[in-house]
Amino acid sequence: MDQQARELNDIIQSSNPHTFNCLSERGKAIFFPKKGILSQSAEAKGKKINATIGTALEDDGSPMALKSVLSFLNMDNKEPFAYAPSPGQPGIRSAWKEMMLRKNPSLSGKQFSLPVVNSALTHGLSMAGYLFVDSGDAIITPDLYWENYDLIFENSYGGRLETFPMFNQDNGFNIEGLREQLENSTTKKKILILNFPNNPTGYTVTVDEAHAIKNLLVEIAEKGSNVIVLIDDAYFGLVFKEGILKESIFSLLCNAHERILAIKFDGPTKEDYVWGFRVGFVTFGTAKSSPALYSALEAKIGGAIRGSISNASNISQFLLQSAYKAPSYDNEKIEKFSILKRRFEKITTILSDHPEYNQFFTTLPCNSGYFMCVRIHSGNAEKVRSILLEKYSTGVIAQKDVIRLAFSSVPIDSIDLLFENLFNAARDERVS
Repeated sequence: MDQQARELNDIIQSSNPHTFNCLSERGKAIFFPKKGILSQSAEAKGKKINATIGTALEDDGSPMALKSVLSFLNMDNKEPFAYAPSPGQPGIRSAWKEMMLRKNPSLSGKQFSLPVVNSALTHGLSMAGYLFVDSGDAIITPDLYWENYDLIFENSYGGRLETFPMFNQDNGFNIEGLREQLENSTTKKKILILNFPNNPTGYTVTVDEAHAIKNLLVEIAEKGSNVIVLIDDAYFGLVFKEGILKESIFSLLCNAHERILAIKFDGPTKEDYVWGFRVGFVTFGTAKSSPALYSALEAKIGGAIRGSISNASNISQFLLQSAYKAPSYDNEKIEKFSILKRRFEKITTILSDHPEYNQFFTTLPCNSGYFMCVRIHSGNAEKVRSILLEKYSTGVIAQKDVIRLAFSSVPIDSIDLLFENLFNAARDERVS
């Protein structure tokens, strides 16, 4: 093991041995190289002659850029053409942390890391797999989950997803199912994924359910287990009903217990409607912490990023920082949120006005996000999906007996027809 990795491990172990014990073998071995090319380049910065870093510069010292590329960008600054640091530009990291505090007021006064920039949610979760998942480790998740978790945790790192029914008989979050899965796990390291608003269902827990989850995880930690909570906040902020948790559950868990390591994955992809920018953030929080602990964790994930993609898009980071300073930014966010909320409310009205739809499918609980789901009574969601494509020119996603509808991508005037087509296709499937 490299000495730099040993030094980081010593810092983590002395600050919080439970966090150290959460690391995978890869996680223990990784480090961000402070020696070699990066450190030597840093030492040469500002010197009269700097022949260190592998970028091409003009004679005036600015990054080389093709005029044909510059002509499409409304900027004179060539800085975005250079490499970003592996953990991200310092400016956007600080700006995102400030925004987290504004969006999550209960984080005030709590200690958590500076967000580390990655190439959006998939990459961030993959880096968490690198740091914390060994082959054979169980990752607990509700049974309705984003299918990319399979590729990230099972195919890439040899973990295995263990599921529990997401909803209880009262159509609330299944706290007891989560408890049973945690208690049945035989390892002292418990890894859990929480995704609210959930993909595919569009469900976010109520405030009471969120506190019940926290209390359960504290109870598990008190019994001697280390708990890693991966908090997938891809759709954060898109909550359309009252009584639903509007802050990230990270706010409750980041200082809940010294054996609980909460890791928040978020970013502008859905929050700021920039799907192709590929920028996201990873933030760590635990009760027994220190600046040194968080710096060490940031260095480890920075090393994993360095060894996988080098760094996230610099031009995306630059454009986002500029947007966050724009006076119109907040109002523009409200405008887009309102469009999505009106579509959600239209769905609520349609389902209320058409009880006959219950003949062929049941709506799953939904209060937020981009999606909602229906459970096909016959169980053959794939057949219904095929009928929708072939007969009704309508595309949806089928997952086992559930169909996911992305109302985020359907104009409000087409939502009536979407559900009418779904009803007809489900009826056709039953009589075929």
